[in-house]
Parts: sequence; structure tokens; C-alpha cells
Amino acid sequence: MTGAPKPSATVVVVRDAPTGLELLLLQRSPRKDGKPGPWVFPGGKIEPQDHRESGDDLAIARRAAVRETHEEAGLALPSTELVPISRWITPDIAPRRFDTWFFLGAAQPDHAVRVDGGEICDHRWLPPQQALEAHVAREVRLAPPTFVTVTWLTQYSHARAAITELGAEPLLTFRPKIFPIEGGACILYPGDAGYDADDPELLGARHRLWSLGGEYRYEREG
Repeated sequence: MTGAPKPSATVVVVRDAPTGLELLLLQRSPRKDGKPGPWVFPGGKIEPQDHRESGDDLAIARRAAVRETHEEAGLALPSTELVPISRWITPDIAPRRFDTWFFLGAAQPDHAVRVDGGEICDHRWLPPQQALEAHVAREVRLAPPTFVTVTWLTQYSHARAAITELGAEPLLTFRPKIFPIEGGACILYPGDAGYDADDPELLGARHRLWSLGGEYRYEREG
């Protein structure tokens, strides 16, 4: 078992474009083996400076989210306008673990993104459905938490509606449980009928991600 997860924060930045809602994805710089970096939301570990003011864990994470978004994308988002929408805790089996608060916030359409050129090498604004299609086409590869969050956003056409409605939902804490299956894995999330019993075959409510052949399918019903 690995150590305790590192407290972290990330921001799902959205904006209103002529064609509807768009979200910001950043590409991390190439890895040491030369492979392209993944596409992510702005974010990173909570640093000592994020603790300089008083506040609970959520307030500290919000400050980290604001700082990381400015450092990685050059965007200054007011902390008071960031809405927490989920919390993702990496499974115990992972070699690197994080406890990450996900916030949702809006950028003005005319705000220019400036990537730092170090950790981040590129960026794209995409409608949520187009981001999922780019993932399938292997143009933009998304990790499961990013894929799930993008899927949530496909039902919204405007930034304010997404922030208002997702911000009003009960905050979901994701502690994924991974079960190998033929051709891939079934990842269970709290709320799935099989989650507490560690049995993906149990009938009932569904909250899971299917990972088959390198592709994902998010399922949430009941």
C-alpha cells in the first residue's frame, strides 16, 4: 500500500462561446520517455502558501485552485466564484495518490490563456461533447476523473447553468474501486449497487466507469 494521498485542487474552467459551452483542457509537457503528456484541467498539489490564511480544508483547496489556474493558464478567477463539484481520492493501489477537490468556474470569453511553457505545453477550448469525441479519436487523452467530469458537462449549453446546477448537487466523493474484467476493468464509484459489497455483478443502481480496450463508458443511473 502506498502512502496517504496528497491534498490537491483542480479547476474545471468553462466559458460561453458562440457555439455554446466550452471547457478548457491543458496538455502537460511530454514525459521523459517522449510520449505526449495527458490533457487535464488546471490544478496541482496544495502548497504551504495556500495555508497562510485561515480556513477549513475546502477554503485551502479553493486558494490552491486559484493559484494553480493562474500559474498554469494565466487566468485570474475569483475564489468566491469557484463552486466545488466533486472530490476524487486515488485508490490505495496507485503508485501516486491524490485527494483532489474539483471546482467549477467561468472565464470571460475574451480572457486569453497563457500556458506556463514548463509543466504545460498546450491548451484547447472544446465543447464537452467534442472533447469526448477527441478522446475516442485519441487526439486528447483524458484520465477517468476528467472523462467523468466532461461527461457531466455535456448536458449544459451555458456556463452559468452548469455552475448553478452542478453547484447545487450534493458533493460526490469518488473513491474508485477497480475490478479487472475481460478486456479491461470495471471501476465502481460510491452509489453503485456493487460498491460496498465489492461485487460489480450485483443488480441495482449503477455508478461506474467501464474501461475496455482503452476506451471509457460512464454509467450512472438509479
